[in-house]
Amino acid sequence: MRVIARFWIWFFFERVEVRHRERVPRMGPVLLCINHPNNLIDSLLVGSVLPRKVHYLATAALFRNPFVARFLLALGVIPVYRKADDPDKMDRNIETFAACDETFDRGRVIAIYPEGATRAEPRVQRIKTGAARITLGYEAHAPGRLTVVPVGLSFEARRRFRGRVLVSFGEPVDVSSFLAVYRGDPAKALHSLTTAIQWAMEREVVHVERIDTAALARAVETLYRGELERELWEERGLSGRRIELLPLSGSMADAVEHFREQDPERIERLWQRILGYRAGLAAYRLRDEAGRTRLEPTAERQRVARPWQTIVGLPLFAYGGAVNFLPYYLPGWLAGRTSRRQTDYATTRLLASIVAFPLFWALETSLVGWAAGVAWAVAFFLSLPLGGLIAYRYLVGTGRLRHQLRFGALLLTRAQEARRFLAERREIVEELARADRDYLKGRERTEMLK
Repeated sequence: MRVIARFWIWFFFERVEVRHRERVPRMGPVLLCINHPNNLIDSLLVGSVLPRKVHYLATAALFRNPFVARFLLALGVIPVYRKADDPDKMDRNIETFAACDETFDRGRVIAIYPEGATRAEPRVQRIKTGAARITLGYEAHAPGRLTVVPVGLSFEARRRFRGRVLVSFGEPVDVSSFLAVYRGDPAKALHSLTTAIQWAMEREVVHVERIDTAALARAVETLYRGELERELWEERGLSGRRIELLPLSGSMADAVEHFREQDPERIERLWQRILGYRAGLAAYRLRDEAGRTRLEPTAERQRVARPWQTIVGLPLFAYGGAVNFLPYYLPGWLAGRTSRRQTDYATTRLLASIVAFPLFWALETSLVGWAAGVAWAVAFFLSLPLGGLIAYRYLVGTGRLRHQLRFGALLLTRAQEARRFLAERREIVEELARADRDYLKGRERTEMLK
């Protein structure tokens, strides 16, 4: 199952970045406390990036079907009886705690989603006491053995195919300090440990508390991404290579929140300028990326090269798109029609893709074999995944090129308006650079005072 999960995670996501995997011990009992933004995909992600087998706690509602129940039990899944599913079976959670204790005694890893259900919001919701109950219940008879590790999952774009995701493992939660309180006042210890786990999980998730802050942080990151990339290139000597900036989103949000508290007028001015710039782009159906490319030193070379790349790559795109269109399109269409919640979309699309791609590839290969023979069928089958990848890359590239050509047309027809966009963007980026320097100086002063 881990091999299968790793393949489909590699297929579905452009990049999975893992931070501090070493914080999960290689041996001994471990409890992973994970936020739950994306349904089944969350379990596939964590299970595929760890070398150890993970036993997940899952709602007992999934065990109602005998076939599914046997499959889940074979994978080591432990059922949890939730009040929302069946209030009459809550007493069976005694079996759940016993199963967890037995799994820990065998030195295994258990994963729990303390929020209790999938959540569409990009931040950790108020968690339930289940993780604390399991932890302190086991610690009471085996003190010092269990390691509790918070895990944060942050999706760059939850619904997008070939998006990016960050899996971040936090520092283990110190459980021993709660054990003495638990023996005297269990309710107080459960509340305190639940709060500690909540804070630990929040530190690993790229999130901000208010939606306006989140919107501003995303806008700042979009505009300032190129500057950060160049700084990192110079710092690390990686000139010409792409830098992944997803982990920096949390720092961006922290900076926005810092200025909101320390200099709210500055944030207001900046937000108004960004809104004005984006409104102008929207009026001409442009993206910021087109303006950023115009300001980069290599833009002239890229503008000459990309149209030729587009022409040369067109036959490959046509082939890859034709043979992969249905298995690519139908899962997305099905997910859009059947998903009742935002958190169901990606999981439904992934599961549908797992069925659709092998099915359509097998049918197409059979037709080629029937028409041209076995040798052509084998060659055709081997070309299917490569052709699909080329077609997808081509589609993304032509989208960028289309916006660059549209900006070029604006330069020719309304040169003054286009130059105004470029000047406005340059000034906003310079203002962001000044704010970045001020924020870093403020952090340095704060650390020196500690």
